[in-house]
Amino acid sequence: MKVTIIDYGLSNLLSVQHAFAHFGAETLLTSKPEDVLAADALVLPGVGAFQDGMQGLEQLGLIEPIKQKTAQGTLLLGICLGMQMLFDKSYEFGETEGLGLIPGTVELMHPANDLVIPHIGWNSLEKNEPCKLLKSVNDGDYVYFVHSYAAVTDSKNVAAYCDYGMKVPALVMSGNVYGCQFHPEKSGKTGLGILKTFASL
Repeated sequence: MKVTIIDYGLSNLLSVQHAFAHFGAETLLTSKPEDVLAADALVLPGVGAFQDGMQGLEQLGLIEPIKQKTAQGTLLLGICLGMQMLFDKSYEFGETEGLGLIPGTVELMHPANDLVIPHIGWNSLEKNEPCKLLKSVNDGDYVYFVHSYAAVTDSKNVAAYCDYGMKVPALVMSGNVYGCQFHPEKSGKTGLGILKTFASL
């Protein structure tokens, strides 16, 4: 299966592409709506502000193709900002509408114990709901995070949490749509296992 990685100008795409290449997955980097519509599976990476991400998708005409493909059952994996854009809206720099593929919002984190924001570094996963992407992952496995905002959603949509002075949704899901708040491409063996499982679904 070829994995189509969506380029809308806000991500280190090569690190994601190299992570998939590590286990032999074929990838395509693209900004073209027609490539999204022809995809076997989609990855939506991202680093930066929610508002800028949605503007990038809109300017390239990618929002409707993404929604159309997921409605048809095509697998989609959002990473970091890409994961956040899967939700209904974000309150980062004002209220911005998201893709609406997973019910919920994205809001500024308020961790206890005077923990600093952004949440940067390695943190462990705690499984919550059964999820195909986590078949190679154990409770306590570490992955790499960089974020100040987090998803607020029903626990049934959360496959795994991490603890950062609050329960942070780390891996979310709804049907054929998945999202990692962490960076699997920077998370060593655990992250590569998640990407390999996604490419094999």
